[in-house]
Amino acid sequence: MNIKHHLDEATLVSYAAGSMSQSMALVAACHLSMCPECRERAQKSEAIGGMLLESLEPATIDDSSLNQVLAMLDEEDIGVEINLSKPAKSVDSDVPAPLTDYIGDKLENIEWKRIVPGVYYHDLPCKSERGGVSRLLRIAPGKSMLAHSHDGNELTLVLKGSFSDEMGRFTAGDIADLDSEIEHQPLVDSDEDCICLIATDAPLKFSTLLGKLVQPITGF
Repeated sequence: MNIKHHLDEATLVSYAAGSMSQSMALVAACHLSMCPECRERAQKSEAIGGMLLESLEPATIDDSSLNQVLAMLDEEDIGVEINLSKPAKSVDSDVPAPLTDYIGDKLENIEWKRIVPGVYYHDLPCKSERGGVSRLLRIAPGKSMLAHSHDGNELTLVLKGSFSDEMGRFTAGDIADLDSEIEHQPLVDSDEDCICLIATDAPLKFSTLLGKLVQPITGF
């Protein structure tokens, strides 16, 4: 499912429940810091979840169960959270606050690696699932990504510039929330580089020979 330019309901519920991977949660948190509409929807999801928990009958657990839960919390990175009551972005920064811990507060300071001429990436040290990735992409005007579909889900948040694909046109702050049913080929249609924050929970599926050759090198 896709709600154009916004997080879909299932993604919001998963984020509010804390059940997303670190990489997916980072993209969701960054979009929420930029989108008042999705922040309001996320607050409602959290409120509904809280009411459901309050309506449940308390259950007793033994000491061993409690110790197992505490051990799991110690081992796992529980993800990225933001205060949903207000935007989480500095006035002087072009980077959403949840992302500043990884790259600082200036996009211009990122160290990029080239995939092909005009297309660059910067990997982030976020946990993903099933061979997914967490990274920034920078694509030059007029350039496009290779056509691909997905084995799982993909979140793409535009930080700068814009691109168009089969789903429409996406500008700064917009997010593409895609699942395995979508095949697309984003094309940068702005007069400046398009910089996106991307997370996937499985490798992409490329439909061209070039994509299949590049995939092992880039990790997509």
